[in-house]
Amino acid sequence: MSKTRIAVVVGAVVLFGACVSVYQVLAPLFRDPFAPLYDENCAVCHGEDLEGANLGTPLVGHPLVHGSSIAEIQTSIAAGFPTTGMPAWGQTLRAEEIQSLAIFISEKRAGYGRTDFKVDAPLAIPRESIASEEHDFRIEVVATGLHPLPFSIAPLPDGRILVTEKTRGLSIIAPDGTQSALIEGTPPTHDDGIEILRLVYGRGWMMDVAPHPDYATNGWVYLHFGDRCRECDPSMNKLIRGRIVDGRWTDEETIWQADPSTYTETPDMGAGGRISFDDSGHVFISVGIKGPSNFEGIQDLSLPYGKIHRVHDDGRVPSDNPFVDVPGALATTWTYGHRSPQGLEFDPVRGQLWSTEMGPRGGDELNLLLPGKNYGWPLTSKGMNYDGTPVAYGEQLGIAFDPLDPLSPHDLASIEQPVLDMTPSPAVSSFVFYRGDAFPGWQNDVIAGTLKATELYRWVIEGDRVVHRETLLAGVARIRDVEVGPDGLVYVLLEHASGGQIVRLVPSERD
Repeated sequence: MSKTRIAVVVGAVVLFGACVSVYQVLAPLFRDPFAPLYDENCAVCHGEDLEGANLGTPLVGHPLVHGSSIAEIQTSIAAGFPTTGMPAWGQTLRAEEIQSLAIFISEKRAGYGRTDFKVDAPLAIPRESIASEEHDFRIEVVATGLHPLPFSIAPLPDGRILVTEKTRGLSIIAPDGTQSALIEGTPPTHDDGIEILRLVYGRGWMMDVAPHPDYATNGWVYLHFGDRCRECDPSMNKLIRGRIVDGRWTDEETIWQADPSTYTETPDMGAGGRISFDDSGHVFISVGIKGPSNFEGIQDLSLPYGKIHRVHDDGRVPSDNPFVDVPGALATTWTYGHRSPQGLEFDPVRGQLWSTEMGPRGGDELNLLLPGKNYGWPLTSKGMNYDGTPVAYGEQLGIAFDPLDPLSPHDLASIEQPVLDMTPSPAVSSFVFYRGDAFPGWQNDVIAGTLKATELYRWVIEGDRVVHRETLLAGVARIRDVEVGPDGLVYVLLEHASGGQIVRLVPSERD
């Protein structure tokens, strides 16, 4: 790598603040920090590429006899199998080293290349019918030629689709797939980010768009975006609503805005940026790691970072919010301790709010969001930092945290655990609770997208547990958003270097 390229990347870190450390930005450009640990301790038996050798079995391409979950791989490494010549590493390696090895092996097994984000992987929409456990379906292309960085879609009752593109803005897709001009009068967007390993880091993006639940009668459309200061570069999440009349944004009202003193130079990539409505007149928004670093302010109830916020749909603060009477706390906070909440949905059947959240290296989550609860970032995570160190920023924050000590101010009993841990990380994105007639076998199941894995999942939930998992699609493209249209079809927003696309899942004739 040239000195010029290093200077550009280091300069970007300074420009965008310390969202991640310089090492965390530069490390992916060099050798995987987890790889030397494997090479030094495992490669002689299991092969340099995990393909197996004379002394050890393959770790990829075959089932693992003793289990392939992270916990099972960690147990196998720590305890060993003396009868077959596998030494026990529990007394030789530290716990975090064993966890790093387990994540490294799991990533290799899943085909999640550490620096392969599938931004420009071949995009091929399947033409044939796809069989799944409950339904056969086919993929229909709805619209092509979108910007390579789309963020959100919102099907409307008349068959049109609202779409946001991060650095362009808001437009409308007609039923025939044509895209309108940008809606005039919406907040400005910015395209002055930088690209590192085909991922773009910038501020001032257009993020989620959502019609009001009573859109058919009131016409309100909600926009979540990165608001940049007029006199400076720092940005912060902001929620507004307005109406679209003859291609123009009108009647704008601010629904939620953070104090301008909390605006930062941290990129919008981890900003969350999602919107969800419940059935009682409230709107929720997700705000991720928009603080000065990836760990500052998340556990501080006086700051907006790393929180899910809840207000009435007109912006008023609900009197029953969990921290409304706590001195110094933001009255809009619903939950806290979030890293990068990429999905946010209300389940109308169970009356619950849920989110999907990206972890660091490992630790992607599906969470049931209970009022006032702490979801742990950056005190603990089931993933690891990119340099192989544990996620444990309590000391830096001046917070006493011991996950094994029930008497410490923060312990695992005080941290709400994920309903579903996804390690290795597929880079989980948005999701939806399916409600419709087109796929009755999926009723109220979660349909979730992923970016790095390029997979579409179906999760069956009973109570607060995921009881069944199915992969509906694999290897199509990065999936940025998933929605259900009024027609009951599942609409999927694809992100790709050649241009974004909107496709939909349609029941096949056989089904």
